[in-house]
Amino acid sequence: MGRTVSELVSPLVGLWLLLCSWGCPGSAEPRSPPEKIAIIGAGIGGTSAAYILRQKFGKDVKIDVFEREEVGGRLATLTVQGEDYEAGGSIIHPLNLHMKRFVKDLGLSAIPLPSGLVGVYDGETLVFEQSSWFIINMIKLIWHYGFQSFRMRMWVDDVLGKFMRIYSYQSHEYAFSSVEKLLHATGGDEFLGLLNQTLLETLQKAGFSEKFLDEMVAPIMRINFGQSTGLNAIVGAMSLSSSDSGHWAVEGGNKLVCSGLLQASKSNLISGSVMYIEEKTRTKQTGNPTKMYEMVYQIGSETRSDFYDIVLVATPLNQKMSNITFLNFDPPIEEFHQNYEHIVTTLVKGELNSSVFSSRSIDNFGLRTVLTTDNSDSFINSLETKYSVRKKETPQSSTDGTYVWRMFSPETLTKAQILKLFSSYDYAVKKSWLAYPHYEPPEKCPSVILHDRLYYITGIECATSAMEMSAIAAYNAALLAYHRWNGHTDMIDQDGLYEKLKTEL
Repeated sequence: MGRTVSELVSPLVGLWLLLCSWGCPGSAEPRSPPEKIAIIGAGIGGTSAAYILRQKFGKDVKIDVFEREEVGGRLATLTVQGEDYEAGGSIIHPLNLHMKRFVKDLGLSAIPLPSGLVGVYDGETLVFEQSSWFIINMIKLIWHYGFQSFRMRMWVDDVLGKFMRIYSYQSHEYAFSSVEKLLHATGGDEFLGLLNQTLLETLQKAGFSEKFLDEMVAPIMRINFGQSTGLNAIVGAMSLSSSDSGHWAVEGGNKLVCSGLLQASKSNLISGSVMYIEEKTRTKQTGNPTKMYEMVYQIGSETRSDFYDIVLVATPLNQKMSNITFLNFDPPIEEFHQNYEHIVTTLVKGELNSSVFSSRSIDNFGLRTVLTTDNSDSFINSLETKYSVRKKETPQSSTDGTYVWRMFSPETLTKAQILKLFSSYDYAVKKSWLAYPHYEPPEKCPSVILHDRLYYITGIECATSAMEMSAIAAYNAALLAYHRWNGHTDMIDQDGLYEKLKTEL
């Protein structure tokens, strides 16, 4: 029997499609992954990026992570008499989805943070003291501030609710080439506008009183960012969310997330300091000339160099903190002059001199955190009892009732200042660092794309600085690097994502 027309056409169509797959324009095979990627900085941003890049590009890519100090960056601990305590980023919000995922993926354990009573000190007296009774706290808040604390809760929830959209975008693998575009995608012009106005301006326009801002809002900014209500409204909202309940930390120290991500990504840690980055043309084994980045770095007194297809910078491009030179780029890579706030963390094991804050004796003092107002003229921003990073229910005390207290201050505390705050103390240890940006809106954020295949993760800190923000920025930069390497332009800087994804769901 003769063959039908459809039987004759089918093989021809198949042959035509096969030929097109070899030679038709726009149907080239997916690009092979890069050979080598460099990441500068082994804090939460750098190690998160390594983890995501490994997932996206696969097992054959070599990833080098450069760190001149300790893995963990500004997630660090201090040791007091054999126990480790968080010196920097110590609390993780229950809505920090990346940190929750990392802890689960790495098999780490979360510790619920015990709550304690909080007081606010204005230099003369405690203007507000928390009670252990919920109803009494509500009565106190309404008596002093009306319903402003409830309105504040609604405002913070609104900002956080919009920002949470970024998780949906990232789960669908969308990326953004700038911090501003990322923020605009979450909440439009109004949300992006919060970056360019102070928290004070925003809350004054919303009708919050000077008393409430001075006694409730400014003290939270001082403990979290060493600044007052002059910082931008986005960082202000994120800071105010720290008064939520349900915060947690990682057993053994939050920095274990960084070391865990580094190990899980199968990256090569290079304990050195990057000095120069320069774009050069090299001939690979394929025989084709290729643009690559030469990185010159120092390990001890020895200077070395290597070439990379992609580079991600996960350390502040601030001369006091990284001092990386970009050589012979055309156009030149813009210099950033973001100032960072100098903060000293001091841990003291001793007996608090409660008479500084109250007429009550230490036995009846009861507060576990003391915040300070702007007009307190205090030499500390805050004081709080801390617990070991090991899993224990409450802050540790010795047999004589002393506790470990953590203080944040703009300058190193003198022995006389410590003795003013403590009746006696057994031990004191301190760490001085440039902890977070000095915020002064309007903010201009650096681009995520510094050059063709050179990406900047830490620029997100111009909006706000936190563990989770670094993880979000790392995820975004890793997706951006992956999509741009493979030409996936439809996954970058897309408008209307919120409505699009809501429709798809």
